[in-house]
Amino acid sequence: GLTATLVVYVLAQATYTHLNQAAWANPVLWSVVMLASLLTLSGVDYPTYFSGAQFIHFLLGPAVVALAWPLWERRHALAQRWRGLLLAALLGGAAASGSALLLGWLAGLPQDVVLSLAPKSVTAPVAMGIADRIGGIPALAAVFAVVTGMVGALSGKLVFDLLGVTKDRAGWMIHGFALGTAAHGIGAARALQVNGTAGAYAGLALGLQVLLAALLIPLMFN
Repeated sequence: GLTATLVVYVLAQATYTHLNQAAWANPVLWSVVMLASLLTLSGVDYPTYFSGAQFIHFLLGPAVVALAWPLWERRHALAQRWRGLLLAALLGGAAASGSALLLGWLAGLPQDVVLSLAPKSVTAPVAMGIADRIGGIPALAAVFAVVTGMVGALSGKLVFDLLGVTKDRAGWMIHGFALGTAAHGIGAARALQVNGTAGAYAGLALGLQVLLAALLIPLMFN
């Protein structure tokens, strides 16, 4: 499992670099597709695969913590903008959760499925915990979170270009914070690949969404 994951990701990353980091060639997306296909064709079940690949899963924690370093380097700028960033996080999280709930309700989805959509823009482990607290389906919440992250990472550049967001220092801050808010860890990883400032603010947005969603979504539903 570990060898397959590393080989597939290195190949996907090399392809991504060769294609000048085209959004549709996102290495996370194609690694998932290739590994899922490999497991299906070989008949290997997921627990067997994960028993070998769990070391990478362990490294997810330190990787997320490492996002704090770019923030520390920009601590003075953050201290000046904390009110605006907190307000943006609140409004962005409310829009992400509220729009998903509204669309699920309009589509006539079952209540537990609709509730599973509420934490879709929060990183998957936290989304599962929130869904469990409010009556959703944790496994389904994790799927929604991963799909949301993929969509955000793939469509972010197109959306920013359509909106005319600049690529100066302020523009990269907007890029990163928006991706971290809407597309959690996968969006933050994409932002880090593109620009250091974007990656720093994406990590900040990711952390704020985890904190705010874990506190406010269960409180609202209770």
